[in-house]
Amino acid sequence: MSILDGYRVLDCSIAMAGPFAAQRLGDLGADVVKVEPVTGEWQRHAAAGGAKGNAINVSFLSLNRNKRSLAVDLKATEGKRVLRRLVETADVFLQNYRPGVAERLGVDYPTLSAVNPRLVYVSMSGYGEDGPHRNLPGQDLLLQAKSGAMLSTGRHGEPPQPAGQYLVDAVTASTAFEAALAALLHRERTGQGQLVTVNMLDAITTLQMQELSVFTAGNVPQHRGSEPHAHVYIRAPYGTFKTADGFLALAMPDLPTLGRVIGEDTFLAMDSEVHGWTHRDEIFRLTAERLLRRTTDEWLAELTAAGIWCGPVYDYEQLVNDPQIRHNGTFVEYDHPTEGRVKTPGFPYGFEKTPATVERGAPLVGEHSREVLAEAGFGADEIDGLLTSGVVAETPLPDPVP
Repeated sequence: MSILDGYRVLDCSIAMAGPFAAQRLGDLGADVVKVEPVTGEWQRHAAAGGAKGNAINVSFLSLNRNKRSLAVDLKATEGKRVLRRLVETADVFLQNYRPGVAERLGVDYPTLSAVNPRLVYVSMSGYGEDGPHRNLPGQDLLLQAKSGAMLSTGRHGEPPQPAGQYLVDAVTASTAFEAALAALLHRERTGQGQLVTVNMLDAITTLQMQELSVFTAGNVPQHRGSEPHAHVYIRAPYGTFKTADGFLALAMPDLPTLGRVIGEDTFLAMDSEVHGWTHRDEIFRLTAERLLRRTTDEWLAELTAAGIWCGPVYDYEQLVNDPQIRHNGTFVEYDHPTEGRVKTPGFPYGFEKTPATVERGAPLVGEHSREVLAEAGFGADEIDGLLTSGVVAETPLPDPVP
């Protein structure tokens, strides 16, 4: 048994943030029905990294495990009727339509809460449900740029530094996941559903709780120096440094201790909490020059022995094979009917009594349309009629990949 066994989620979201949030609910045991167009959700046709897969590209595969697919045309009157029938017994409805689309489709909160007052309705947007920027595109890089985070790293005068992950999408997904769980807890206590709103701009802004408080409460502005510090609000040295054969990361060492290890006498008389700020670029530069003289492993051994926080810089292959990652079981493997053996990141939480599991991989378009409709009370002839008319679509499950 899993924590959310018995709960049903209708996932009407696209791209990354919404599907990722819904997948988290599915990982905890919720029955997640991905309600997608008869041609398939947008992410099915957008292969990140060019990893297209066999029948399902890796982007979609990674964000839609533990879901069933109902492919239905919500623009059709019959399609709207199908969805409202499902809403009657749903616990969570999640969407990230552009502003105004939910209302045009008749799947907005006032409409669906009238069908099911216990419904937790999670509405995700780029900038908010209303306001001057509500219609701007909610795209990850654009939100990173607007958030101010890009100017907390890198060199002064050089281009701002975006994260190497879909950072805003990921934190928005986690925010929506948390909010859905909190609203479900409220419903269990009161019997009442409610509207939950999550937007990407607020998610990435509140993620910077400490950094922005340094600015708003501490009155310390962002200031990028002439060296590539990893964070403007952390003293030097802080960042990644080239060695004789690779790179290492170094975080806030005591300067006299560092000076003794790397042979930089300038640091011996320095006060870490004073000179680490006032001489930030100089300290970074001198550290970088010294670390070039030996290999990564040699430096890591000496720095670690001196109690200095340091570590290797991994690529993905090294990460996947790291002994702690293996010990933690960070990645999961399962068999998929079209993609074969799949290895992918697993779950960021552990439960002693109700562990998260992969019950099914990402579905084909409408793979479960027939069974979902039958569960909602549609008769066999009615389902056949919906399929024949094209309002609902299904994809037969192929023979398993050997």
